[in-house]
Amino acid sequence: MGTFLRFALTLSLLFCMAQGKLLFYDFVVKETPIKMLCETNRTILTVNGLFPGSEIRARKGDTIYVNVTNIGPYGITIHWHGVRQIRYPWSDGPEFITQCPIPSNSSFLQKIVLTKEEGTLWWHAHSDWSRATIHSPLIIMPAYGKMYPYKFDQEHTIVINTKAIIDEALETGGDTDLFVAYTINGQPGDSYSCSNGLAYNKTVVCGKTYLFRIIHSGMNEEMFFGIAMHNLIVVGMDRAYQKPLNTNYLMITPGQTMDVLVTANQNPGRYYMVFSPFVNTNAPSNKNTPVLIELPGFTNKSDAGNFTIQLRSLNSKEHPSKVPTKITRNITIAVSVNQQPCPANKTCLGPGNTTMHSARSLNNISFSAPSVSILQAYYNNINGVYNRTFPDQPPTLFDFTGNVSALGEAANVTTEVLKIDYNDEVEIRFQGTNFGAAENHPMHLHGYSFYVVGIGDGNFSETDISKYNTVNPPYVNTVRLPKNGWAAIRFKANNPGVWFMHCHLERHSSWGMDAVLIVRDGKKKPQKVRPPPKDMPPCSVSSS
Repeated sequence: MGTFLRFALTLSLLFCMAQGKLLFYDFVVKETPIKMLCETNRTILTVNGLFPGSEIRARKGDTIYVNVTNIGPYGITIHWHGVRQIRYPWSDGPEFITQCPIPSNSSFLQKIVLTKEEGTLWWHAHSDWSRATIHSPLIIMPAYGKMYPYKFDQEHTIVINTKAIIDEALETGGDTDLFVAYTINGQPGDSYSCSNGLAYNKTVVCGKTYLFRIIHSGMNEEMFFGIAMHNLIVVGMDRAYQKPLNTNYLMITPGQTMDVLVTANQNPGRYYMVFSPFVNTNAPSNKNTPVLIELPGFTNKSDAGNFTIQLRSLNSKEHPSKVPTKITRNITIAVSVNQQPCPANKTCLGPGNTTMHSARSLNNISFSAPSVSILQAYYNNINGVYNRTFPDQPPTLFDFTGNVSALGEAANVTTEVLKIDYNDEVEIRFQGTNFGAAENHPMHLHGYSFYVVGIGDGNFSETDISKYNTVNPPYVNTVRLPKNGWAAIRFKANNPGVWFMHCHLERHSSWGMDAVLIVRDGKKKPQKVRPPPKDMPPCSVSSS
């Protein structure tokens, strides 16, 4: 499949060269033994035997082809997190949404179309919990001949990860184990006895400025991040430039990326880069102990919120903000941690012998994935795969963040889609609820970036609209919905196709905190979904 296909693609797609280059990568998904993560006898799924996987670098306007060969034990999919994939959802990746998994011992050539993306993104598996070990950076530099809107001397990429275990939780309906290990670029920190001096470190030169591309690939925990004795200047987030924000810490959720400038302006020495799981850990005692930083505590809701509300788009001449202001579709989505009754003749580990499996919901719908791809069913007009009745509003209005003990917590487990017309100007208001163990939710939308025009605590009120930022709100693909709070986003529905929307906490997405948006074709040919490739993975082959 390799040489001939690549030659043919080069001949037939030369017209793309005017905007950018064609880049080719080979990914081999396989099981690989590792001697990190504080375990010596663990085998994990990797791409090309690496953890994290192979980094991809491209420029704005390039087109990337990745031949994914799966020689692992079960089906796999790969998602290009934050890439809009204009009119081409076929390579977006979420299993049973835009494709069926790539079966063992087979390949799928994925096409990644870069248009307006510029900055730090990442790619990861999008089937079950396999993204825990299958992920890596996707770095998109400015277009050929263009410059960054800020200056730096050198850049480094930092991938943070929290590897959790899901098998027992899926079986019992309880919550997941917290973690096997926290890692930075695949290495545990000094606070782990097994690190053996292999903790990630970088040598910097006094007086120089460094761009750190930070990717939160972790499964279930939001993180504070800081560097001892150094300020951070946030200049980018989720592949879009931000108005520079000077801060001494970051709040970053699973799925998010941040571009941060750091100037090495302290005395020569060793300074810890710390994510919040390391805050309460004693540093090793030696003659050259790194300087430790104290980050906000795990329960410090005010500092988490204060960081988020300070973010602004760059909104410059070359990178303008284009916030939709003529809203034609207004949607409110209640985000809930439901609890389902335990099945008969089974012991469950959820509260009161309930199960938390398939018990997270959006508008009281706990998403159930079909056995065939929703995109393929939509494109080929196959009936019976999904329903078209996802509501624009919560089915029942109540005090979302108040006392909900008198209300039933069970959700409807079903496969629903939300249909949106092409070119609609959409506002979605995510409303957190007080069901179960209320917490923050990083909500991610495929196929789009969006403007976060408002965020706040408690129940959303129409009076909050007057406080919206429609001038320079952050332009992101993942928004942090506060615990018992709300977040309002806006985007123009100008990318037709089937797009997944979900919480990026894996335990929540696995248990139904998902929805599918279908943006209908426009009337003109350039407004319609492109045809599928011929090598789409078959849906008739078992993924297990």
